[in-house]
Amino acid sequence: MKNNISRCLFLVLITVCFTISIFAQPTFAKAQVADRIRKVEDGVDQFRKWSEHRGDTAKNNAQSAQASGRTRRNGSTPNDGQRQSAQQTKDDLNDALSDLNRSTNRLRRKFDPLDTWIETKAQMQQVMDDGRKINQVMVRGNYGSQAERYWAALRNNINDLARCYGITPMGA
Repeated sequence: MKNNISRCLFLVLITVCFTISIFAQPTFAKAQVADRIRKVEDGVDQFRKWSEHRGDTAKNNAQSAQASGRTRRNGSTPNDGQRQSAQQTKDDLNDALSDLNRSTNRLRRKFDPLDTWIETKAQMQQVMDDGRKINQVMVRGNYGSQAERYWAALRNNINDLARCYGITPMGA
């Protein structure tokens, strides 16, 4: 009888150990998480730089065309509705990028002084929420392949960072 109880306890102990090891989240060193935060910060900066450069290029092209007297062949120009729609789309992306930049900076500020970096999970959740906003803007708008490449790389880095915190990554 005593032998059977010992065997049962041993089997339960082994089962519990395997269950814990299967479902336990991997632990990350603070340096690993810091590197992932840096990658997200760099990705946000690159995407914002592209967005600003894109706007400057479009403005310069329009000004040079107007200065040289070049106009559309049929004399038509985009109507006000198209202009407002394009401007709103651009504003949506810039606003979403600014929000993501702000939340990423907040994460970094809170993360750096802490030894227990997991305490910044709430700030990481805000980064994810802001990333989802950009994802929605990218799906609704047509920004071209360059923007899609920047966003895909940034989204992957955000998802890698989310996994460190045990947060569900965002979809494509």
